[in-house]
Amino acid sequence: MSSPVTVDIFVEDRAHEAFLVPMLRRIAREEKVVVTPRVRSGRGGHGRAITELKLYQDLVRKGAAGTTDPDLLIAGINGNCSTLTKAKKAIEGATHDPFSNRLVVACPDPHVERWYLADPESFKEVVGDWPTVAKKKCARDYYKAALANVVRKAGHPATLGGIEFAQELVERMDLYRAGKNDRSLKSFVDDLRARLRAVHAASGGGDE
Repeated sequence: MSSPVTVDIFVEDRAHEAFLVPMLRRIAREEKVVVTPRVRSGRGGHGRAITELKLYQDLVRKGAAGTTDPDLLIAGINGNCSTLTKAKKAIEGATHDPFSNRLVVACPDPHVERWYLADPESFKEVVGDWPTVAKKKCARDYYKAALANVVRKAGHPATLGGIEFAQELVERMDLYRAGKNDRSLKSFVDDLRARLRAVHAASGGGDE
């Protein structure tokens, strides 16, 4: 059996972490890859995620205590109504060899809460009510409020604003439907799947 694939994760807040870690585990399971997620930065916003990512690369290159080379690197920041290409470039510009060859970018457009709502059918199955959201809104907290509101409408105390349902939502989500509804989510899932397949093949797993 091949060794677990280590995946270091840099994201801007708890909502990203709560969604991306189970999504990583789901896609890895579908690809028959065992992963070890390591959240290196999960609080402090967009700027801190980028700053921590740069510092981390320096520490790993220098062989600092407690650091080891990951097999993959996930970096996630909100698109904030910039184009998906611009948001990805912000992360790619902060990532250098050899890490750039292991990078998977997660840039929800415009905010990560939209990914939670990307498949209304499975959302209703998990939460108990249909989310009602505009196709694309750039207001800063629009999707955060939409997520919390539908959770409360379904009769749940939205103690974490709805992100407490992240694990179940990710597991039940129809990724084809969700990807059709949200191009930025499809981009992340497709890139992650391709990277996991490449790592698995390079480790000899493709011959199993």
